[in-house]
Order: sequence, then structure tokens, then C-alpha cells
Amino acid sequence: MDKEKDFRCIASDVKLGKNVKIYQFTNLYGCTIGDNTKVGAFVEIQKNATIGKNCKISSHSFICEGVEIEDNVFIGHGVMFINDKYPRATNSQGELQTENDWKVEKTLIKKGASIGTNSVILSNVTIGENSIIGAGSVVTKNIPANVIAAGNPCRILRKIDEKK
Repeated sequence: MDKEKDFRCIASDVKLGKNVKIYQFTNLYGCTIGDNTKVGAFVEIQKNATIGKNCKISSHSFICEGVEIEDNVFIGHGVMFINDKYPRATNSQGELQTENDWKVEKTLIKKGASIGTNSVILSNVTIGENSIIGAGSVVTKNIPANVIAAGNPCRILRKIDEKK
């Protein structure tokens, strides 16, 4: 690829596994991405975020600090993660906040989960192994393994039929 036409911003502290595919207009810094993972266009992955092996991160998604995504996870288009339930621009002195003014709240997406397009995942939640989150959902609490959940707020609709 012609370096002058490469519109990917990948910081030197990013740890990439083997055969990772990263498309144009991405911003990656301080994160870890496992083998065979694909990262779509217009994606930002922040420092201290971890993406496992064989994942697909679709375009226009935002994965912030404190998010851990295990192996074989699908993240749909425009999925947004949040790492602070009470965000503020300034501290009590009226100055712009720094890292010292707030605490990162973690989020865990377990192996094999799928998150639908335009979902919002709040902090301090775990989405269970192989679970499916419907498009447009707002996940406000933990979702157990092997279920389909959707809505705002996201709620369990049914268990996944193991025979399919």
C-alpha cells in the first residue's frame, strides 16, 4: 500500500497479533489486538483495551480504555463502549479533568459473544459467553452466557437453542 495514502493511525505502543487486518481511518493506541482479528474503518481503540483472537470489529465502533474483548467476538457497526458512568469535562476546581480525576470502569465481553449494530455497552458489565445482543440495545447490567438479549434497557429474550 502507498504509505502516502495510508490513513491509519497506529501508535508504536499497539501490540498486534499475527494476520491482523486493519482498515483505513482507524485510530489505535496503547491497545492489544489478537491474531486473525479484523478492525474495520473509522474504529478507535484506546489504551489498555484488549481484543482477543479471531474477532471482527465492524466500522465506526469505539472501544475505550478498560474494555476487554475475549476471542471469537463480533462487534457490529457503530457499537459504543462507555468506561465512566458519571463523566464530567472538569474537576471540582473547574479545570479540565485528567486521568487523576476519575477511575476507569471495566467491561468484559466473553468468548463468542456478538453485539449488534449501534449498541451501547455501559461500564462495569459482563456480556456472557456466546450471548447475542440485538442491534440498538443499551446494555446496563450483566448478561449471562448463551442468551439473546435486546432493548433499552437490554433484557434477556430467550436462551440460545443449542441445536442450531
